[in-house]
Amino acid sequence: MKTRSGSNSSRSNFNHSTKHSSSPPSVRSSRSVTCSLGNGPKQVSATSPVCNSESARWRKPYDVCICHNEEDLGFVEGLVSYLESQPERFRCFLQPRDSAPGAAIVTELCDAVQNSHCWVLLITPNFLKDPWCRYQMHHALTEAPMANGRTIPLLKDIDRREYPRELRCIYYISVMLQENSFRQVKEAVMHYLQDLCQNTSSDN
Repeated sequence: MKTRSGSNSSRSNFNHSTKHSSSPPSVRSSRSVTCSLGNGPKQVSATSPVCNSESARWRKPYDVCICHNEEDLGFVEGLVSYLESQPERFRCFLQPRDSAPGAAIVTELCDAVQNSHCWVLLITPNFLKDPWCRYQMHHALTEAPMANGRTIPLLKDIDRREYPRELRCIYYISVMLQENSFRQVKEAVMHYLQDLCQNTSSDN
């Protein structure tokens, strides 16, 4: 978990510094949303429950919160850049960038969990030694103790025998190839959001 003392330098070094809105992107036609991303415009179906302006997705400010140790920030910035550049415009909470200046770290960690649909836990040797990372992990498990897709463990540079016992009922993603693990995180977040939107729609 990034501490307050180093947050300013990290924020200035990371290009994606814009705060995310909890409002859905504007739809310019009834068929598609045009997103100017990367090498050119990409199309996302506006009929998708995830993109629908009435979607349950917009009830929280963030789609995913990334819990990590400050030593792993470089990897996390790559993951956040990847997710935010997707056609779905995933809204990521990155603590060094998005936390309120001067706020108490306990408050920040709790708010980050409560204001996000999903939580990616980047479990590394640094994570396992960081009491703040474990605190946020436990808070996430308190919010959603069952394996319902909200908690997404991402294992990097550790043996599976070191996988936290608290997460033993939750499948993890192992970082073998960075590109593949980023894609798997995207698919996991998307799967949860689709289920959330569909279940909410069927309840109404």
